Amino acid sequence: MMEGLAQLEALCERLYNSQDSAERAHAESTLKCLSVNVDYISQCQYILDNAVSPYALMLASSSLLKQVTDHSLSLQLRLDIRHYLISYLAARGPELQPFVTASLIQLFCRVTKLGWHDDDRFRDVVKESMNFLSQATSGHYSIGLKILNQLVAEMNQASPVIGVWPTVSLYDQVNPGFPLAHQRRVACSFRDQALFQIFQISLTSLCQLKNDVDNRLKGLALSLALKCLSFDFVGTSLDESSDELGTIQIPSAWRQVLEDPQTLQIFFDYYAITKPPLSKEALECLVRLASVRRSLFANDTERSKFLARLMTGTKEILQTGQGLVEHDNYHEYCRLLGRFKVNYQLSELVNVEGYSDWIRLVAEFTTKSLQSWQWASSSVYYLLGLWSRLVTSVPYLKSDMPSLLDEFVPKITEGFITSRLDSVQEGLPDDLSEDPLDNVELLQDQLESFPYLCRFQYESSSLYIMKLLEPILQTYTDRARLPSNGDTNKLSVIEGQLAWMVHIIAAVLKIKQGTSCSSEAQEIIDAELAARVFQLINVSDTGLHTQRYSESSKQRLDRAILTFFQNFRKAYVGDQAMHSSKQLYARLSELLGLHDHLVLLNAIVGKIATNLKCYAQSEEVIEHTLALFLELASGYMTGKLLLKLDTVKFIIIGHHTREHFPFLEEYKCSRSRTTFYYTIGWLIFMEDSPVKFKSSMDPLLQVLITLESTPDALFRTDAVKYALIGLMRDLRGIAMATNSRRTYGLLFDWIYPRHMPLLLKGVAHWIDAPEVTTPLLKFMAEFVLNKSQRLTFDSSSPNGILLFREVSKLLVAYGSRILTLPVTTDVYANRYKGMWICLTILTRALGGNYVNFGVFELYGDRALSDALDITLKMALSIPLPDILAFPKLARAYYAFLDILFSGHISVIINLDTSTFMHIAGSLESGLKSLDAGISAQCASAVDSLAAFYFNNITVGEAPTSPVAVNLARHIAECPTLFPELLRTLFEILLFEECSHQWSLSRPMLSLILVNEQMFNDLKAHILASQPSDQQQRLALCFDKLMADVTRSLDSKNRDKFTQNLTVFRHDFRVK
Repeated sequence: MMEGLAQLEALCERLYNSQDSAERAHAESTLKCLSVNVDYISQCQYILDNAVSPYALMLASSSLLKQVTDHSLSLQLRLDIRHYLISYLAARGPELQPFVTASLIQLFCRVTKLGWHDDDRFRDVVKESMNFLSQATSGHYSIGLKILNQLVAEMNQASPVIGVWPTVSLYDQVNPGFPLAHQRRVACSFRDQALFQIFQISLTSLCQLKNDVDNRLKGLALSLALKCLSFDFVGTSLDESSDELGTIQIPSAWRQVLEDPQTLQIFFDYYAITKPPLSKEALECLVRLASVRRSLFANDTERSKFLARLMTGTKEILQTGQGLVEHDNYHEYCRLLGRFKVNYQLSELVNVEGYSDWIRLVAEFTTKSLQSWQWASSSVYYLLGLWSRLVTSVPYLKSDMPSLLDEFVPKITEGFITSRLDSVQEGLPDDLSEDPLDNVELLQDQLESFPYLCRFQYESSSLYIMKLLEPILQTYTDRARLPSNGDTNKLSVIEGQLAWMVHIIAAVLKIKQGTSCSSEAQEIIDAELAARVFQLINVSDTGLHTQRYSESSKQRLDRAILTFFQNFRKAYVGDQAMHSSKQLYARLSELLGLHDHLVLLNAIVGKIATNLKCYAQSEEVIEHTLALFLELASGYMTGKLLLKLDTVKFIIIGHHTREHFPFLEEYKCSRSRTTFYYTIGWLIFMEDSPVKFKSSMDPLLQVLITLESTPDALFRTDAVKYALIGLMRDLRGIAMATNSRRTYGLLFDWIYPRHMPLLLKGVAHWIDAPEVTTPLLKFMAEFVLNKSQRLTFDSSSPNGILLFREVSKLLVAYGSRILTLPVTTDVYANRYKGMWICLTILTRALGGNYVNFGVFELYGDRALSDALDITLKMALSIPLPDILAFPKLARAYYAFLDILFSGHISVIINLDTSTFMHIAGSLESGLKSLDAGISAQCASAVDSLAAFYFNNITVGEAPTSPVAVNLARHIAECPTLFPELLRTLFEILLFEECSHQWSLSRPMLSLILVNEQMFNDLKAHILASQPSDQQQRLALCFDKLMADVTRSLDSKNRDKFTQNLTVFRHDFRVK
């Protein structure tokens, strides 16, 4: 291999430390054999025994890790490695570099996990760790804790797939990590046999180390306790990226330890005696203990005692304030308080001795947190969540003990509102994405719980809101009348404060749940609050304010108003609310003269029109405004009401142009054009009037005529480019709005045949500009989509065939040109994106059921064959790894293959064998996709292929048709195709979580019937790969799989096989 250890150590030094990438790459390729070839395992051991350099030791350890993960090594070899590692760590562990120790421990734990069910000696790991903990030296004690930490972490997660799992065969001696089902079996066995003992070791270590000066050991013991409490006890695979925590399903065997008062106390003690990150970990352990399932406790008395201990511990922290100046502690402490109401009922809380002191301290803590919002913004979310859950539980409180919420909640509500107004005066954060007014997710977090607090004492809360809002609103009104002056900062602050008040009112209107007053009284208060916002709207686009549309504070205010409209509409405008909101409209009529839905909608549409006219520079406001406009137009009752408004009539009868709406001219807002015209289309098609349709389309017709009359020599100008992009987006929006045969017919007759040549002209001149071709192709993809059966022509109409001819021309025009263009840097934007849209166009046209494709061959029309030919060329020009790397491309590619195999299989079979095998191989890759939709499409395509083979070759005489002869030749040249596909399907079904079992069952039966010997061979291999004591039981499972299944592919037989397969999968996976 290499001349000596010194040379290897020098290579390792370069591999880990060199700044030269070429030098690192050379070292990596030279040393790769150690991690790939099993013959080099002994050399790794030699390096560990003799090398001095920590980098050489690291290489040996990581190479062994890859070996044991990638390859199925013999049982004796794995036991030898394990024994060697334990001895090595005992002898040399304390003196090694920490990163080497960590790597060796990871290797030891990986070997342990992979062999957990193979031999009892693998399960001695806890006892071996105890030997380290019983040593006198802190170095050995540390290694013992590190082993247990890594072991729990390793058992709690799926092994990383270092080899590529999708390419692994049951025939290969390869172990790619674990299939998920096997991983879960090992995790459950570990949970039942070892985890509780490890948790007890962590508690014992914490007690022993309490007075130890070495924080490193304390940290390892705390980390071990936290890992045990964070274990996935029931296989729910909680999302680790989420802050939310479900109920912790701790096993019943742990009951006695959790009911022991010392268990909770040790973590409160550690919080008191340590600093972050240790104190934070102690709190994390308490958060998990506060989340244990209710049924763990022997009875309600024990549960109440546990809650009382939690309450006492948290109360003492609040009384002393210890550690809360540290941000990490503060955040985790807020999470701990938040768990109280998640896991306990209000009636349980109020009955705990000391509840009144605790709730008072929590209220004071919340109020202080609101006052220092910038420091605590991400943490207050949990406190507000606690209070909102408390107030929503009040109606169900049957205890005689007072909850005291009436006293504290109004103060917290007021504190929240004041803090929001103060935050504006303090100025914006350096990172604007941290400002909730600019970040929708942050805003939702902060306002999620508040409305429940507000509605708890709605009358007093609403009066407080109005008391704060009215002077700000008055100042804002006065400023509108003043001449423009230099003091814009003050106006920006006012706009920011108004934006917060509008968001707060919008959030309150979003929910109608309240406890303090009747629904009629709540409606009147809603009207009072809404009236203030409508007063603001009357002022916000007048006087000085009309000069501020480019200011971000003004844009934030208008986005807040749009949010208010959306929430107000859902509560009080439209189908459900027509007759149920009389009190609100009576009050609004008294205050502002808004006496019904129509007048109110007119005010909303007026604001929409103003925004669309004035905000050409702000994409966010335009998008938000159009989303509201679309919501109104697409509602059945609100859409009809809109058509009665003069503003809307004016827009749809030919005034939807850039002269009236300047944003249509802004290229950066061009994506919004589709939404705008989708909405216009909704409104146009709501009335059955071809005359109105034509007059509404007149502005688009003028653009079409201008472009069509532009000579080729002038077609490459920017003016033409932007006009064409805008037109295609506009037409796509109109096409999206056609949801019936009648409305689609209006658009089809308007555009065909006169204007179709413009699409070809656009592709011919702008093939190298994806910003032009993408909207053009997306329009065609929408135009050929047969949603809601809108593409249904008369039986004597040739329109379906004529439309497909246009599709074929466009695909050939695009494909023939794009394939000749050189590949550029951004291959997805410049090449693949257009190609996947072409695949989608043809998939939709072939699957739309509005063309009889036999007609083309019958009459010698090459439209179909040309379209299939060029689209296949595009699909085959993309390397399979690239297809799998881009999700949209993969979905389009596999949908295309599915439609080809189901309706045009002869096209695939008549390809040469290497191309046919490439496509079939891509189906195998698609079957393993994590996207269930892609996997199901591939299963359908495989079923079509196998069924064709069965019907035409297996059960027939010698194949007679040219297509059958070709398929027989392909399979003869590559006899492993069908066995590999069947093996892949069985692997997915048996060893992975499978959400689309029905889809996978269809091709399995077809493949089994194609060649039953192939199925018997596969069965033998699967059985041979299982433990010997399980083989007889699993053989019976296979026998039952084919019970009462005949040699046919009729639907009844398929259903019987699918039923058998469900039972087979369940029985096979039970251990």
